[in-house]
Amino acid sequence: MSLDLSAGVLDRALFHIENTYHIPNLRVSGHLCRTNLPSNTAFRGFGGPQGMFVVESIISDIAQTLNKPHNEVRCTNFYVEGNNTPYGMPVVSCQLQRCWEMLLEKSNYARMLEETTNFNKQNNYIKRGISVIPTKFGASFGIPFLNQGGALVHIIKDGSVLVAHGGIEMGQGLHTKMLQVCSKSLGIPISKIYINDTSTATVSNMTASAASMSSDIYGAAILNACGTLNGRLAPVRKNNPDKSWEEWINIAYLDRINLSAQGFCKIENLHFDWETSKGSPFSYFTFGAGCSLVEIDVLSGDFKVLKTDIVMDVGKSINPAVDVGQIEGAFVQGMGLFTMEEMVYLNESRNTQKGAVFTCGPSTYKIPCFGDIPASLNVYLLHNAPNNRAVYSSKAIGEPPLFLGASVLFAIKDAISNARRDNGAPVLFRLNSPATSEHIRMLCCDSIASKVMKDKKD
Repeated sequence: MSLDLSAGVLDRALFHIENTYHIPNLRVSGHLCRTNLPSNTAFRGFGGPQGMFVVESIISDIAQTLNKPHNEVRCTNFYVEGNNTPYGMPVVSCQLQRCWEMLLEKSNYARMLEETTNFNKQNNYIKRGISVIPTKFGASFGIPFLNQGGALVHIIKDGSVLVAHGGIEMGQGLHTKMLQVCSKSLGIPISKIYINDTSTATVSNMTASAASMSSDIYGAAILNACGTLNGRLAPVRKNNPDKSWEEWINIAYLDRINLSAQGFCKIENLHFDWETSKGSPFSYFTFGAGCSLVEIDVLSGDFKVLKTDIVMDVGKSINPAVDVGQIEGAFVQGMGLFTMEEMVYLNESRNTQKGAVFTCGPSTYKIPCFGDIPASLNVYLLHNAPNNRAVYSSKAIGEPPLFLGASVLFAIKDAISNARRDNGAPVLFRLNSPATSEHIRMLCCDSIASKVMKDKKD
């Protein structure tokens, strides 16, 4: 047994249990269990998607039971500006309704729903399903002291700028955004700015590049350092308004002005009282919505995603291209989480130990590939939605879109419901995550599947 991240993952799952819905009377408790299975580490989303999946399953069953459109039940219960979460945090700058309405328009949802209904009437063994899922993700580390970071900015006497910060570039575009923050603050082209390798020799006591907070924390630290430098250079600029950047820096150097500055960021006003279960554990919320159209093969359980549309509230994006890439990647990872990546453990036998992982390689553990990506994947960024809690009104974007991959699972569930309706089976049923082909096939409840289930019981 190892000390894993179960406690932190459970905390975030509880904080996201209501997702985008205002539920005035809600009490939830979480319990960690010691099992005979190997310990796990955290994944993108860190428990948030698992918590949101619970309430979306509940909303889906409520809509099915009341025989009401799922979208109507969801939209009726959305948070609005000024509502409080179950833990007492106000929902401010709520862009949820705007994301939802923009998505329904951009995806041509009404037309797709009508076409899907007609398609299902004409086909017995291929069924289609459609689903629209919202998301609300809290931005911050769950432990307050982790919400800090530093940066170091050097202006070299030739006018070039060297930036070091505590974040790790792992392909998510962090360095690109930090270059842009420095460029905008100092008022110089990006071509003059260079990023130094991340090292404790330049920036110490770094926080992990996680929780979707790296741009917020290190961008603010760079902004802080650049603000100090701008203050030192202000007299030089004022006295020499016609000079170039390089000339200003040379004058400052000859005047023995310090051209290096250390910046620091501390995310303020984060607190939570575990005794009263009240507080504001997050700096702000990122909102979004996703709509997916899927097609399942009733006889094999195979599925394909025909179309996905996503609208995300990213505040005032520092780099829209990077953010769109993050949204696309998070969605595909979420789709894998909710439809493919199933952990299977072995029972004890002559050659295996009980609890041994069976899905331990690419032959048994399946992740999304090129052919699994939606045939049409469209991402739209919400405009005119500034966020005064982060650098240049931007928002965290690494983890928030991941849950939108669940729109594929709930679209699959809708398709299965249509198959079950044709076969005379109850349309209220439980679809566990991940919704693999095996689960899809058996839940369609046709004569073949029913016979298999009867033989298993016998």
